[in-house]
Amino acid sequence: HVQLVESGGRSVQAGGSLRLACGASVSAANDDCVGWFRQAPGKEREWVAAIFAGDDHTEYADSVKGRFTVSQAGGTTVSLQMDNLKPEDTAIYYCAAAPLWPGFQAESVNDYTDWGQGTQVTVS
Repeated sequence: HVQLVESGGRSVQAGGSLRLACGASVSAANDDCVGWFRQAPGKEREWVAAIFAGDDHTEYADSVKGRFTVSQAGGTTVSLQMDNLKPEDTAIYYCAAAPLWPGFQAESVNDYTDWGQGTQVTVS
């Protein structure tokens, strides 16, 4: 298992930007996927974005497409750049990792094997 630690969450005004980081205890393998999820109070955890370590392919939820950018650096850090933030982006943000397997779905919470503890993002 890999240990994941998120950082960078804080309070920001609507329209502002934040950059979250997800640090991993080991380098991502080429067949790994790192996803970002978020959970607002009283709501289910929802998928935000994902990056596939082998080819840098990225995917985004419609709610953040064009505003959020996920990237990787050095094999142990995955960042989530969040621009034009809205109050509805307020949530605890989690990163998660998973080895790819046939049928893997990047947007599925249950397909990830390792999770960080989360970092709070508040947009007002």
